[in-house]
This record gives sequence, C-alpha cells and structure tokens, in this order.
Amino acid sequence: MSRMATHLITGAGSGIGAAVARRLHGRGDELILLARDAGRAKELASQYEGARTLVADLADPDRISRSLGMQPMPDRLDSLLHIAGIVDLGPIAELRPTTWHQQLNANLISPAELTRLFLPQLRAAKGHVLFVNSGAGLNAHAEWGAYAASKHGLKALADSLRHEEHGNGVRVTSVYPGRTASPMQAKVHSQEGKEYDASRWIDPESVATTILTAIDLPRDAEINDLTVRPGR
Repeated sequence: MSRMATHLITGAGSGIGAAVARRLHGRGDELILLARDAGRAKELASQYEGARTLVADLADPDRISRSLGMQPMPDRLDSLLHIAGIVDLGPIAELRPTTWHQQLNANLISPAELTRLFLPQLRAAKGHVLFVNSGAGLNAHAEWGAYAASKHGLKALADSLRHEEHGNGVRVTSVYPGRTASPMQAKVHSQEGKEYDASRWIDPESVATTILTAIDLPRDAEINDLTVRPGR
C-alpha cells in the first residue's frame, strides 16, 4: 500500500490556500497547516479533521527556526506549498522601510527560511517546493513596487533553489496567478479606490487546479513556471 502524501501549506486560512487545502484534504492526503499563532492553529485544525498544525509567524522570519524547534516535525514532506502572502500598495516616494520590511519578510524571507528548515524532509521524500508568486513577480507597475520586489525576489529564490536541489530530486515550481478573487484582492481594490467584483477575477479553485497539476505531475517531468491569467 502506498504511503499517503504529506503537504505543508502556508496561507490555508483563505483564498488560494484554503482551496488547495480543501482539495488535498478531500482526497485523503495528510496536511500540516502553518498558523501564525495558537488560536489560528486551533481554527485551522477544526476545519480540516486529522490535519496537523505548526505555529510560526511569517511576519518575523528571525524567530521561525526557534518556534518550529519546539514543535514535533515531520520525517518526510512530499510538498511545501508557499501560498501565504501580504500586499500593501503605495508609491515608492511614500513607502517607509516598515512597509518594505513587512512585505519582504512575509513574501520572501520567511518562505526562504521555511524552505531551508524543511529541505531535509523534502530531500528524504524527493518532494516538491511550490511558490505561489504573482503576475507582479514578472512585471511591476506603479504603486506595486514593494510587493513586486518581494515577488521578483521569490522568483529568484525559486530559480536558484531549482538548480541547487535538482540533484537531490526536489522539484521546484513557481505559479504566477493574475488577480484572484480573495480577501487579498478585496484589500487591493480598496487601496486602489476601486469597486471589488469577485466575478471578474480568477476563482481560487482554478488556481488550486494548476497547483495540484504541478505537484501531481509524474516524476519524469517538472513544471518550472506556470502563469495563470483571468479568462474573462
């Protein structure tokens, strides 16, 4: 009997992350859900029966290693799915270091640190690291400077990691969704001063389908980069 796959997911509380967690949970895979605090971990555990949780705050990458060091860790990991992210728009002329640090910490440095910490388990399983990037990771527009910088950096992280870990059998994928109907997108529209209409944008379930396609691909192939744009 084959072993059930184990996935560590960040951002499982809403949007794309929740869609992916539901799909993987529904097919019987084992989930480890990263939560920012114990209260959030309890909420996630109640939503996904049998799922394990780990507590670490992506806003503070310097403390992730210590936080995880006090919790039971898996022996093997079939996928590490980096889906959590934050966005805060503004012109570069007005962005303070705090705004830069917040987005770089959550969107780039914490994914790098989590990847470092879980590489032994990923190598043991010949697993998969998947980064949910953004269209902003390929093109930067006005007032998206800090967020786009974090996502351009995430692309560089993924590309370097792919070259470094290929010999260890670890696959690496970046997914670049366009605007997706989610709480994050609602915030973006608010910051842009625009009315939010979820029906205009990609359904998180559609992005989840692309993510599962990448991690379920037979071992003879690897999806490196996958761009997903609104279809209407």
